[in-house]
Formats: sequence, C-alpha cells, structure tokens
Amino acid sequence: MHKFLAFLCLLLLSYAQGAATPVLPLLNFAADGAIIPSPGVRSAHSADGAAAPGPAGGYNFTSEYYYAFTPQVKAIYQRVLALELAEAQQDIDQLRRGAPTNLAAHHLESYIDFFRLYLKGDEDLEERLSARFDRRIDALEQGDEDSPYYRFALAEARLHRSLIHLRFERHLAAFRELNKANKLLRSNAQLFPDFLLTYKDLGLLHAAVGSIPPQYKWGVELFSSLNGTIPEGRAEMERALTDKDSPFFLETQVLYAFLELHLADEPQAAFAKISALGLQPKTNALHCFLLANLAMRSGRNDLALRLLEAQPRGGTAADFPYLDFMLGLAKLRTLDPRARVHFQSFNIRYAGRHFKEEARQKIAWSYWLEGDETGYRKAMERILGGSQAGGDQNAAREAARQRPPHPELLRARLLFDGNYCTRARARLDNINVATLTKEENLEYLYRTGRVLDGLNDLDGAISFYLRTVQVGRDNPAFYACKSALQAGLIEEKRGNPAAAINYFELCLELNPEEYRAGLHLLAKAGLDRMR
Repeated sequence: MHKFLAFLCLLLLSYAQGAATPVLPLLNFAADGAIIPSPGVRSAHSADGAAAPGPAGGYNFTSEYYYAFTPQVKAIYQRVLALELAEAQQDIDQLRRGAPTNLAAHHLESYIDFFRLYLKGDEDLEERLSARFDRRIDALEQGDEDSPYYRFALAEARLHRSLIHLRFERHLAAFRELNKANKLLRSNAQLFPDFLLTYKDLGLLHAAVGSIPPQYKWGVELFSSLNGTIPEGRAEMERALTDKDSPFFLETQVLYAFLELHLADEPQAAFAKISALGLQPKTNALHCFLLANLAMRSGRNDLALRLLEAQPRGGTAADFPYLDFMLGLAKLRTLDPRARVHFQSFNIRYAGRHFKEEARQKIAWSYWLEGDETGYRKAMERILGGSQAGGDQNAAREAARQRPPHPELLRARLLFDGNYCTRARARLDNINVATLTKEENLEYLYRTGRVLDGLNDLDGAISFYLRTVQVGRDNPAFYACKSALQAGLIEEKRGNPAAAINYFELCLELNPEEYRAGLHLLAKAGLDRMR
C-alpha cells in the first residue's frame, strides 16, 4: 500500500514544484481577486471578495468567508513558490490581520508547511505544525458549501496532509486523508460537473488507484473509498486540459506529463512536454528539480548535470538539500568519485532520516570506484537501517552482506543509469564470467539485458531477460521480476500485445524481496494499457 502512496507523492510533489509561472493548485484565482469560473460555473463574488447576487444559473455564495487573490495574496504566493517561506509566512500573518476572512491565507500557509516538511524531512517540526493543519481545516470548513471551491480546497488541504503522513511512514493515516479528499472531490464532481479543476485531482487519484496490482487492492478497498482505472483517470485529466483559458492550464499539463511518465512509460514524451513550458531552473529551485528529474529519467544525464551544477543557491529561499543528492547521482553515473561531496552535503543539511542510508551507500561506491575498499567499508558501516524508503532498504541489505559489489558490474550499472550504454557494454565485456559467483552471474545476465535494451538490440535484450528469469525466478533479488517487466515493455513498443501481456503477468507472478510492489504496479499499468 505504501508504494501506491509513494507514487501519488511523486506525482503530486512534482506538479506542485513544476509550474513555469506561479500557479496555485488549490484555488482558481484571478489576479484582481475575483474567482475565475470554469466553463459552466458562474462566480457570484465581486473583485474584493465580497458576496454578490449571482446571475441566472450561477451560485449564491453567502458565507462571510471568501477566496480573493488580491495583489497582496499574489505577492505572497509568488514568494511561496520561490521557496521564500519565512518571508511568506510573515506576509500571511500580516494578511490575516487585514483580511481575516480571506481563506486564501490558509491555502498559502498549507503550501508553506508542505514545502517546509518535504524539503527538510524534520519530524520534530512536523509535530509542531500538525496543530496548524487542524486549525486550517476548521477555517476552510467555515467557507460556503454552495461554492465549488469549498470541497475542492478542503480536498487539496487533505491531500497535502496525506503526503506528510506518507513522508513519515504513517500509511494508514495517509490513507484516511486520501479517502476524505477523494470523497470531497467525488461530491464536487456530482454537484458541479462543469467545474474542471476537480478533474485535475480526481483524474490523478483514479489513475493511481487503477495502477495498483491485484494483490494490493484489498488494502485500498478495506481502508478507503478509492476506486478508478487508468483510462478513467487519463480521460478526466484530458477533460481538465480542455480549459485552455484556465490560469491552471500549464500546471495541469505538468501533472498530465508526469502521469504519462509513470503510467504510460513515455519518458521522452514527458520530457518534451515539460521542456516546452519555459521553466527557469537557474533562478527557481523547484523548476530545477522538475527539469533535472525528467532529464535523468529520460536518459539525459549530461543535461541533468548542467542543470544541477547551476542550481540557485543561497539568498532568501529555503534550502533544498535533495538537489545535491540528485547532483551526486548524476556525477556518480559518470563514474566521478567526487560525487561523494554532494551526498555528504545532503546528509549534513537534510534533517530527516529518508535517503540518508542510500546517500551513505553512494558515498561508499565512490570510494570503491577508486579501489579504496577501506573507504567503502567505513562508509557502509554507518548504514544502520530505519527508513522504509526503497533506496535506503537496498543500502541496508548491501551493508548486511558485508561484501562490496563486483567493481565492473557496479560501473556498468552506473553507466547504464546515466544512459552511457556503449561505455556500459565495454565494462561488461571486460568481465570474465567464469569468475563470477552465482549472485554476480544473475546480475550480469540482467545488466547485459538492460544494456542491450538501451542499445536497441531488442532481440538480444529479451534473450538475456528470459535467461535472467530462468536463473533468478526464486532469488530474493529483483532482477528476474524487473526483467519480465522490461520484456513486456519491449513487446508493447513492438506492437505485440499478446506477448506483452504474458510478460507483464509473469512479472506479477514473481515475488522478490526488493522493489516488488513498485515493479508490480508498473506491470499492472502495462496490463491496463494492453486491454
């Protein structure tokens, strides 16, 4: 279940951080303070936020609480998305003193808390901020229930909270908040079917739920009202995209691109869509995160390196330690041992416990690339476990083995991850297969298949994938399961749906200890595309 939530987390965080111009995915505001109605929804608010008689077919908003994106709110909002969080909080406090019933303040503060916690991972801070969430929900519930923004804004606030619960591995609490958000969005769609903002979030939820493998469906059905399919979610997202005049059109494009990246396995198309949006990675750390993330996922490691090297640093913006983690990864994929300074920087600056074990593992690898086994072992000895993140668990397993990885297999892996496939193939060719252990031979088969896949030798790739499945079917490592998935993706792209279905189903039959839920999620998404 937590893998499903992690998928939601990635999508929601990515679109929240990825807008090229400031857009607030909580409310549809006009710059002069008036609510901009979506097609079929007429606003009954005046420009200053006061309730006004609605025109024929409109909605009467009678609550004293209102939503107004005044110039003051707009300036605060831009500060939030520039990560000037301390200054934005001061401005929100001032806004509340002058306009205590403008609910925009609560939405903006929700973003401040969300970014504070996600950027730093500070659990002590989260405990102090939890009371603010309760007060925020109480305030939003004072809004007008006849407004299409009432349930939408509450749902967005609860989605934020669910992601915070997820960050700190409170999975059932995260499901409860997602469940409440889902009910609010479904109700909003029934009451205001032409209010298109609803479908942005509802489409995301429906698509994500539709990608859950069958063996995990029971958890969703037991703990929530969530339901949906990938085609349903994509259709709803596409419906939201029909409102091209919406100030949230760009944001919806970003969210849809990430949906396609994860559920349609189209990293190149996703990168092309994001690249066309005019992001400013040199001045906005959130834009840098989005572009570098898509560059790394689409095989553009050199571009990611340039983006991350030029990331904005200092100033009044909040610290974004994870960008240095990404920079370390990008350098390590070129076999540059100096990558470790960026992982060390991340571990010093990041207050949370997630990703730190993986960072220590990558520091150890940087020493091993230089042949320094003592440095490798000292770094690995610092890995103690404690985080449920997939990369951290993988690092803990390697530390427990107390055995360095095969140096050439490690180099081939890193080069492949950076899409340097020709160099990776050369590393694999240097290996004397007769000297490999049983575990190393399994990894060799898998890595060879991946590299041939990257070099577009698809028949050769499938041959090695099938050998990996045959040898590693009962092995706790993920190699066989991932090989079946990759074979399915190849056959899908070659237009062989029957073969693709067989491989996706084979992936679902295999149950490795590593990355099982995530691999099964992707196989289920593949099956849904084929049917």
